[in-house]
Amino acid sequence: MRSLPAAILLCLLAACSEPLPPPAELGKLVVVTRAGPATYQVDENGAASGFEHDLAVLFARELGVEARFVFARDHAEIVKMLKKGRAHLAAAAVAPGKSDALLFSRPIREVQQLIVQHEDASPRVRTPADLVGRAVMVLSRSPQIAALDALQPRPEGMQVVKLKGIGELELLERANADPGMLAVVDSAHFEIGANFFPGLNAALALPGNRPLVWAFPKDGEAELFERAETFVERIRQDGTLARLADRYFGHVRRLNQNDAVQFLERIQTVLPRYRRDFIEAQHQHGIDWRLLAALAYQESHWDPLATSYTNVRGMMMLTEDTADRLRVTDRLDAQQSIRAGARYLADLREQFPPEVTEPDRSWLAIAAYNLGMGHMNGARFIASLVKRDPNYWYEMKQVLPLLSRPEYYSRLKSGAGRGGEAVIMTENIRNYYDILRRLEKPAVEAQAFSMSSMSPM
Repeated sequence: MRSLPAAILLCLLAACSEPLPPPAELGKLVVVTRAGPATYQVDENGAASGFEHDLAVLFARELGVEARFVFARDHAEIVKMLKKGRAHLAAAAVAPGKSDALLFSRPIREVQQLIVQHEDASPRVRTPADLVGRAVMVLSRSPQIAALDALQPRPEGMQVVKLKGIGELELLERANADPGMLAVVDSAHFEIGANFFPGLNAALALPGNRPLVWAFPKDGEAELFERAETFVERIRQDGTLARLADRYFGHVRRLNQNDAVQFLERIQTVLPRYRRDFIEAQHQHGIDWRLLAALAYQESHWDPLATSYTNVRGMMMLTEDTADRLRVTDRLDAQQSIRAGARYLADLREQFPPEVTEPDRSWLAIAAYNLGMGHMNGARFIASLVKRDPNYWYEMKQVLPLLSRPEYYSRLKSGAGRGGEAVIMTENIRNYYDILRRLEKPAVEAQAFSMSSMSPM
């Protein structure tokens, strides 16, 4: 029996016609997915992450097997692979539909389907009537097709152009390059893509929210489907699903169009002056230079002479006390400021208990960078009062605003704090970091931590 899994996997790679045995017999849960920021992606260190990836890994762990991912170019290929039994399930932002060959799980999350148009486009789309005679681009066999089909009455002469072999971000990139093009994507992908293509607008929301699910071959193992249903319901009830969704989608709505445009422009014009300083700080303190750059941009917009009304100053906006403690002689010296800010952030990360794991440890440390550790510890105490888990950023970003309410801060030695401001700052930094990770190369020779390489919750 020990040789069976290897033989079966060899057959899978060779595209054999025999369906897979159950996961328990194979020793692996074979999951078909698609590459994309909302599903599965691999970082520069070879570490896989993504909402669907992490969810499938958790499910495989519950089954006592390893998750193995195989890839499809588009939704049509996913359906084909499931029908032929080459995967146990599809975790790829699938929408339920009418099918004699597939089973669909209970909803994992819901999204809106959006018609996207460049801001310079003319004529503008504002109502379904504006789609009369227009061509609309969608991914082949995608949930967006059903959303367009549900338009009643259907706009006369509307053409649905189905594109194969590309992903959502590539579709958005095409729409960004061609002002005459209309595209349909779900709200999660649009919000991610809008940070890279800020010229795009959500022109029209199609009626109703659409559930996204896992798909299974109907003639597959019945017990696997039942266990998946139980798993999805359990993680919904215990908060795991909400925390996982927040990790990938909870921050993407924060940047407005002007913020994104300005950030992309300064990546080209300002960041090159300081890139070496951020990379050297990574070498010293083990924090990805792009995260340090994202923090610095939020603090000062990469202005080494920045000064606030509270007298925090410099690239990393250090207080006088913090600068003295870190032996900074000139807060307006960019190199000193970046190194000190990196050290301060690294020190904050180390102050959380071991049960706080990445990426939550880093998001909490960044909030503490803004608030101070005293206020963060006070917020962690408040979390225990309001039955929130202080070890997760998703929970704490709902607690931190309570620091401004007297019924809570009156119990704390640290007093009142601007917790809501810290939440906004941290969420902005998450967005800036996402953009920098896609546009800027890592400092591969440094031994930096990788948040996406950490085990899912």
